[in-house]
Amino acid sequence: MLVVDDEPLIAEAHRAYTEKVPGFEVVGVAHTARDAMAALRAGPVDLVLLDLNLPDKHGLEVARALRAAGSGTDVLAVTSARDVATVRQAVALGVTHYLLKPFTFAAFRDKLDRYARYRSQLPGTGEVAAQHEIDRAFATLRGSPHDSLPKGLDEHTLDLVLGVLRDLAAPAGLSAAEVAARIGASRVTARRYLEHLADAGRVIRNPRYGSPGRPEVEYRPA
Repeated sequence: MLVVDDEPLIAEAHRAYTEKVPGFEVVGVAHTARDAMAALRAGPVDLVLLDLNLPDKHGLEVARALRAAGSGTDVLAVTSARDVATVRQAVALGVTHYLLKPFTFAAFRDKLDRYARYRSQLPGTGEVAAQHEIDRAFATLRGSPHDSLPKGLDEHTLDLVLGVLRDLAAPAGLSAAEVAARIGASRVTARRYLEHLADAGRVIRNPRYGSPGRPEVEYRPA
């Protein structure tokens, strides 16, 4: 990923966010459109985290230059611009995601996770076997209203739960009670988040045997 933002502190924050997501590497940071284009010409970049309010040129002009050059680099726009004209223009230029500032790490990570799954479903070469593979890839990338959190759940706690599971050193999972103890919540609360993540396919449920009675359920990252 190439990080592009005119504010150095924000650019470094975005770099830090990216480096916390497995599978992503920051290959450079640029603060102007000119520097961004130079970095894109210097070497391969899969994804640009692109601020739209750059001092020398609008960020969408960078996206337009990429398309005009026939580049396959994808763009994740990060901006406070909410006007419909800008959003439509971003879609027309093939912007992969449009993320409004300010955003949480959970929202940011969700965009990158979706992008990674999309790339794995549509590799750079070969052919797709059927229409449903294309539909699945687009659904993964764009998401749907069903991906929003149910009432009573919040992104911050969801991020804590995911963080606990991703920090596991062993492949074995954790129970709801174990997750609850690590995030400082009740077992019922932890289980609601874990079940939501399991239903969304982001974690896997497994029975845990070894004690008398009904087996306990444990959860691990998908």
